[in-house]
Amino acid sequence: MASVKLTKVKKVYDNNVVAVHDFDLDIQDKEFIVFVGPSGCGKSTTLRMIAGLEDISDGTVEIDGEVVNDLQPKDRNIAMVFQNYALYPHMTVFDNIAFSLRLQKMPEDQIYEKVTAAAEVLGITDYLLRKPRALSGGQRQRVAIGRAMVRNSKVFLMDEPLSNLDAKLRNQMRAEIILLRQKLNTTFIYVTHDQTEAMTLGDRIVIMKDGYIQQVGTPAEVFEMPKNLFVAEFIGAPKMNVMRTELKREGDGYVVTPFGVKLAVDGGKSQELAAKHAPTGEVLLGVRPEHITLAKEGQPGAIPCTVEVNEMMGSELHLHVVTEDGTRLIVRVPTIDLEPDQRHGLQRDSRLYITFRGKVMHFFNPDSQENLLN
Repeated sequence: MASVKLTKVKKVYDNNVVAVHDFDLDIQDKEFIVFVGPSGCGKSTTLRMIAGLEDISDGTVEIDGEVVNDLQPKDRNIAMVFQNYALYPHMTVFDNIAFSLRLQKMPEDQIYEKVTAAAEVLGITDYLLRKPRALSGGQRQRVAIGRAMVRNSKVFLMDEPLSNLDAKLRNQMRAEIILLRQKLNTTFIYVTHDQTEAMTLGDRIVIMKDGYIQQVGTPAEVFEMPKNLFVAEFIGAPKMNVMRTELKREGDGYVVTPFGVKLAVDGGKSQELAAKHAPTGEVLLGVRPEHITLAKEGQPGAIPCTVEVNEMMGSELHLHVVTEDGTRLIVRVPTIDLEPDQRHGLQRDSRLYITFRGKVMHFFNPDSQENLLN
């Protein structure tokens, strides 16, 4: 078992700066948890408190039911992979991976067996006699992961391990971490500022801002039902479009009127708003770029706008458009849906019409920025 429990964990530095506020989280055995948020939100500090590399100002950290606040890192049975690899430059790959095992006075035949097994899993067998300087960034990161693997620790802690890699290597290493997790079948706590990594890797995601937890949920939960505007804009790429509008009751349902155009809210979503007794009046309306569709002039719900930027992303276009009142929106358009002549009509300064899908609209309180459907 390798459960981790944080109860009211707090970190205050000497200058009375609070880096983490009352952090509560239960992590189940063999769960892959991702801490995600912008720089300075407290995610790495929280990870370091779990590891024992930062003192805990208040609260408790438990691993398998044992409070570890006062235990040294080496006694917590955790393994940590750092952003900067932290390899010994004068040692070979083999010796880097074997280092902690030799500190434990493990017999050399067992060390050889463990190191070669980890190297085979990570695909670095051919590099065991090289020094770190002769390796690429991705290979160095595999060595750092291998050094953690051989310890057979209860919990794997990973602090932005892919941030120094280029985009192609990050994609490759994400897949390898998923495969590694399946092979090791242990508990992972992973820190990143990249929401794509969070969405693809995590069983659950902990979204943080200014030292506070904003939301904890599965990737689907935080994407489809963001708790507040911060989560809504942070999760998803490109980020959610947000605009002020009026939410009104009309018959048994609701309508919104962005840019003076009346749009019906989907029946199911209207029922949810009614069940929550959502107030009518000014709201912040959120619509993801992929949930905006092209419309035709004169079509009910069509919003006129002008293309400002056209980004060709391969399988889709990212259109940066400006409405008649100057509001900027981003629209994702699958290129497979477009005829060649249609693409020409989506260039800079082209006029087009868009509309929003009623069942995927999000509504936020303009003052608290909380989701009206929470």
